[in-house]
Amino acid sequence: MTDSGAGGSGDNKDTEPLEPPAPRAPSDSPAPGAAPTREFTFPPGTAGSAPATAASDIDGVRFDDGLNSGLSGGGLLGGVRAPSVPDVPSPISARYLFPTEKYRGEWRRHWIHLMPWYVVGTLATFIMGLISGMLAKSGVDNTALTVTVLVWLLILGFVGWKILDWYMDRFILTNKRIMLIQGVITRSVAMMPLGRVTDMKYSQTPMGRMLNYGEFIIESAGQDQALRNVPHLPNPNELYLQMCEEMYEPEAVDEREAEPEEDLIPEAEPAPKPAEA
Repeated sequence: MTDSGAGGSGDNKDTEPLEPPAPRAPSDSPAPGAAPTREFTFPPGTAGSAPATAASDIDGVRFDDGLNSGLSGGGLLGGVRAPSVPDVPSPISARYLFPTEKYRGEWRRHWIHLMPWYVVGTLATFIMGLISGMLAKSGVDNTALTVTVLVWLLILGFVGWKILDWYMDRFILTNKRIMLIQGVITRSVAMMPLGRVTDMKYSQTPMGRMLNYGEFIIESAGQDQALRNVPHLPNPNELYLQMCEEMYEPEAVDEREAEPEEDLIPEAEPAPKPAEA
């Protein structure tokens, strides 16, 4: 008796095992329907390793631990990042520092500090234009128009003075004290040693959280403090952390300041020359 196949035929058939398909060489064309691939060609002497990166392509790229701590932007969506401060004090604040203390940074108040004076200048300009138009239509003499223009210029001059006063103000932090410098002609300098600070906090309104500013409230052991409330300071969270670190971990700050910056990827060593035959 013979077995019949699936086709119903009773004939015996000799079958041979199928040979596996030969592997396709890398140079062969891709299979139909497959996505095209890209092949890297490594330089001589670097087979099997990642492509070399030229030092000129990464020039200026350095480690920054602050980038890993949060978002780069400020305000409500900002992360914890050290504020950017100049390496040397400005001429405005340098005269108030003595040689043995270490400068940590200085900051001007947030631009929101000038918002009331911007509003005053805008309203004065609008009212001056309205009154000038009414006087011109009424046909009065030029004396009233001249007085109106002089009052408007006086108000704008006062607003400009407030802007200059804002520019000259500085909040300064050193390893020994904090200072607040105010005034253009009449200068006032308020100072508090870091060793006397017993409590410090900052508060932010909803607008302050969106625009990234806050008010610092500093308490000390004395009853009357020359420096207690400092409103409209920029980057309050980062500044608060920097001041706390300066008060409680000054050695860590000095060690970090002394560390040199390291390159992200060291410059590649020149490839050895091939031996001459």
